[in-house]
Amino acid sequence: FTFRSYTYSTKIRKIVQFCRYSSVQQSHNYCIELVKKYDYDHYLCTLLLPKTVQSAVFALRAFNVEIAQIKDSISESHIGKLRIQFWRDRISSIYQNESTPSHPVVLQLSEAVHTHKLNKIWLTRLLDAREKDLGSSVFYTTNEIESYAENTYSSLLYLTLQSLGIEDVNIDHAASHIGKAEGIVTVLRASAYYRTKRSLLIPMDILSRHGANQEDFLRGNITQAVEDSVYDFATLAHAHLKKAYSLKEHISSTGALVFLPAVLCHSFLDTLQKVGFDPFSPKLSVRNSLLPVKLLWKSIRKR
Repeated sequence: FTFRSYTYSTKIRKIVQFCRYSSVQQSHNYCIELVKKYDYDHYLCTLLLPKTVQSAVFALRAFNVEIAQIKDSISESHIGKLRIQFWRDRISSIYQNESTPSHPVVLQLSEAVHTHKLNKIWLTRLLDAREKDLGSSVFYTTNEIESYAENTYSSLLYLTLQSLGIEDVNIDHAASHIGKAEGIVTVLRASAYYRTKRSLLIPMDILSRHGANQEDFLRGNITQAVEDSVYDFATLAHAHLKKAYSLKEHISSTGALVFLPAVLCHSFLDTLQKVGFDPFSPKLSVRNSLLPVKLLWKSIRKR
């Protein structure tokens, strides 16, 4: 009787463990596919991180995809706020060790938070920035776009560094600049898409500086003033990248992996220059076939 009970309970425990492993693996695969489909460039970057943190970073990137898509999937901002609140509640549940819905991203995010002791403040900043963006379709100043990029793209890099177990003021400073560059590049990359929605995200202060007409942007008329505005905005991204690279000598080889997204920025900015700073050029939407090689080389050199 004792032997049978022991055998039975052991089998049950193994079945439960197998089911849990299967659920975790399915959630992990879901996050990978989500990032691969909607954020391919960062999918490539994450594959080049140490395997011990890939699962956590894919969870973070998948979380970002989920909340970033809210704005473009709603017709009224209050619906977006309800969806943001769903994620706020899930984040709170994770940090309070409460049971969470079997949403694959939530499951993987919970695993990442508890395994790597991720700071809640960065996830909250991401949600705050995305929620604030729901009711806004314009940036009036470059400071506004830089603040938005710091709260979104830089926060993701800070969380990646925490996953890697890295705490260093120099690399945090570099991550801040890379995140701001990524935010600017994302706006430039999305110019053609937002033109179809009659939206313009290039800051108004840059347009005013060059006397650019907002309607020229929305109609796709590439005037000299439009080119000058795009050039000015792209130069700001380049300046942030330059500042980040100036800090590399103070950063460890593992920490240097945070510079992988900078390769993405450089790749886009190089193409933008080649098309004469035309933000609507079809060439900007063509995937760079050499990008995986560039990222791999960067990860090997780590400098």
